[in-house]
Amino acid sequence: MTDEIRKNFASDNVSPACPAVMDAMMRANAGNVGSYGDDALSRSLNARFGDVFETEVAVFPVVTGTAANSLALSSLVAPYGAVLCDQSAHISNDEGGAPEFFMHGAKLVTLPSADGRMDAEALRTGLRVNAQGGILKPPIHALSLTQATEWGTVYTLKDLADLCAIAHDHDISVHLDGSRLSNAIAHLGCTPAEATWKAGADVLSFGGTKCGAMAAEAVVFFVNDRTRPVLKDFERRIKRSGHLWSKARFLSAQLLALLEDDLWLKNSAHANAMAQRIVEGLRRHAGAQLPFETQGNEVFVILPDRLVEELEAAGFGFYRWPTPEGVSGTLIRLVPSFHTRIEDVDALLAELAA
Repeated sequence: MTDEIRKNFASDNVSPACPAVMDAMMRANAGNVGSYGDDALSRSLNARFGDVFETEVAVFPVVTGTAANSLALSSLVAPYGAVLCDQSAHISNDEGGAPEFFMHGAKLVTLPSADGRMDAEALRTGLRVNAQGGILKPPIHALSLTQATEWGTVYTLKDLADLCAIAHDHDISVHLDGSRLSNAIAHLGCTPAEATWKAGADVLSFGGTKCGAMAAEAVVFFVNDRTRPVLKDFERRIKRSGHLWSKARFLSAQLLALLEDDLWLKNSAHANAMAQRIVEGLRRHAGAQLPFETQGNEVFVILPDRLVEELEAAGFGFYRWPTPEGVSGTLIRLVPSFHTRIEDVDALLAELAA
């Protein structure tokens, strides 16, 4: 007898923590150890992440992606400054004003794009327009890029490097929102180093929750001349914001478990494969329109309203997005995870074909 079909495709956040993470937390749940990061697991994070990313890093575990993004940006931007990001960026649309709050009023400035991937020429134009405003515009202090993007697309390594180079030429630091970085790496077939600091990223919001953690993210600084000045007091930012965990070993245990034997990448490669299986099925469906390439684990599809309602009636979970003007139907997002099985995807496709 098979398990019940897993019908919730609303997000990779709906999945449970993966068994290796839970096992690691249980092992960490023994004895008395130092608090606030003064434990063996937490003290090993810099070295372990340094091995994975092939460079010197400073790692600060937090519980949520919003905290990781907001704290990272707050260290790069003065209250009178601004962060430049894509119009689809999570920091602009989905974090309730937290980045501006943590940055003490610094502004988010967005640039339009067709598929969540910022264009190099658009970045140059945005920086030029900002500079022309002089004292009337908040100066851009940081560029925030999302990899994989909010529309399920992935920057090529060259495009990522080009954007980072433009920012650095203007003395601007680069933040990488890596909530689904592991999905992007799995798609690109590159190393974590190539996808981050070798392309020019200065600080990374490392996503753990979506690829198997219970609740664990991290701010990862790639130690260089731009990041060294902010590292001295960064832990104070975490403490002041209420994000310094006393029992930090449980955050560290989750992160270390994900890195062990490349579990974070394997989990995300599986999620990507399930997304491709969905896409292959949708392409055979005459009523489906796929507005974006699916390169990570997010599938966006426009379906006739009738089919969307039938999926909901059958118990499948997903989010609706505003459908582009002039296009009939409803735009929905389907997100498989490491926990999604072939039979779950096939059940979804079978319901669409019924």
